[in-house]
Amino acid sequence: MAKTEFLYLIALGSNRRHHIFGRPRDILFSALEAIEQENISVFNHSNIIETPAIGPSLRNYANSAAIIVSPLLPDELLSELKKIESCYGHRRGQKWSARCLDIDIILWSEGIWSSAKPYLSIPHPHYHKRDFVLNPAAQIAGKWRDPLQNLSINQILFRNR
Repeated sequence: MAKTEFLYLIALGSNRRHHIFGRPRDILFSALEAIEQENISVFNHSNIIETPAIGPSLRNYANSAAIIVSPLLPDELLSELKKIESCYGHRRGQKWSARCLDIDIILWSEGIWSSAKPYLSIPHPHYHKRDFVLNPAAQIAGKWRDPLQNLSINQILFRNR
């Protein structure tokens, strides 16, 4: 019997150098390689773009998006992605501070998901306001529709302009 596989749109960001993995853009390439494991495969990924930081961090971010395929349910996938993040160093300090790697689940093929532990809401509650997520996502998933807004990523990006 074949496993059900789900598509996920994820966003990746980095704005701090890592002593092993190097510059933020190199960290994103390395993270995509780390994501490629037994229960997760990278179907497609966007170009890496540089964007200004939001909040207290002064360093620009390297941002990218990827479509991944996995039989894991969202909570299970989030756990795997957080393990990958931890390999690049723990987040310290305040929200939106400099970090080596941040990975967020933005959308998934089955529509809406919400859970309290670990906290996860799909679609990601803020992605539609963030051009640093929308621009890379539009490169690879522009026609993917948000189940809450019934708009494609391209349409949401156009409305933000």
